[in-house]
Amino acid sequence: MEPSTASLRECVRRALAEDLGNEALSVDADVTSRLSVPAGCRGRARLMAKSTGVLAGLACAIESFQVLDPTARCQAYGVDGKRFAHGDVVLVVEGDMRALLAAERTALNFVQRLSGIATATRAYVDAVAGTGAKILDTRKTTPGLRRLEKAAVLAGGGVNHRIGLFDQVLLKENHFGFAKPVSYEETVRRCVQAQSLPVVAEARNEDEATAAVRGGAAVVLLDNFAPGAPLRAAVAAVRAAAVAAKRTVMTEASGGVQLSTVRAFAECGVDRISIGALTHSAPAADLSMLVEGVS
Repeated sequence: MEPSTASLRECVRRALAEDLGNEALSVDADVTSRLSVPAGCRGRARLMAKSTGVLAGLACAIESFQVLDPTARCQAYGVDGKRFAHGDVVLVVEGDMRALLAAERTALNFVQRLSGIATATRAYVDAVAGTGAKILDTRKTTPGLRRLEKAAVLAGGGVNHRIGLFDQVLLKENHFGFAKPVSYEETVRRCVQAQSLPVVAEARNEDEATAAVRGGAAVVLLDNFAPGAPLRAAVAAVRAAAVAAKRTVMTEASGGVQLSTVRAFAECGVDRISIGALTHSAPAADLSMLVEGVS
């Protein structure tokens, strides 16, 4: 899901306030630049890639510069989702030099973090190419940055899972444990019947997987299955149960998925593979900012 303009601006303002130490976003709070850079000096900054990857977060970088200097002129040389190579310039900004330096770290933090997520996602997407499986994210995101990080997953070619607790029912082991003595199947059925949101039900074995289908789940989450015969059998069981119920039911694998094993999971026939590492463990892309004086 793409973040709204308002939520993007709020994230950027919070990050700038954290760095500047004040909610007013006073550029003069940057003690180093105030003491070393003449007031009114203008300059040009280039955001340059020092690694290869997939770009994301460019709008956050532009917002970082323009919040501190509304007159700053930005020229993008890429768009989110585009691959970049070492040495590529992705953004050129011209404006007040103190403002550019004050925004530098915030702009880079967003682009490096979000491009890292997009790059990791693209690697997983490329790894399952031709299998039909989709790569999904999870809610394992940086607090306060979920929509930005999920937008980065989209830039990398992935698909967003639920945004939060409000837009999907996801029954997991702990929910089923506290729902007893109500059966697994009946717990799923009650959730399906009580509201209109799609229901995803976690299953640990074939019996739970087919019970989820009978209960009306839209997606059966086959959690912590290793790729191989048991996962293939569970996928086949879900599909057979779905045919019997005259419904379409998706299968999803999750848990223990790595880049080296993701294709093996996909080749077991699952429709979706959700991977927390896309957002909680993606290494940041390497970019830097180079400046030069203009006046």
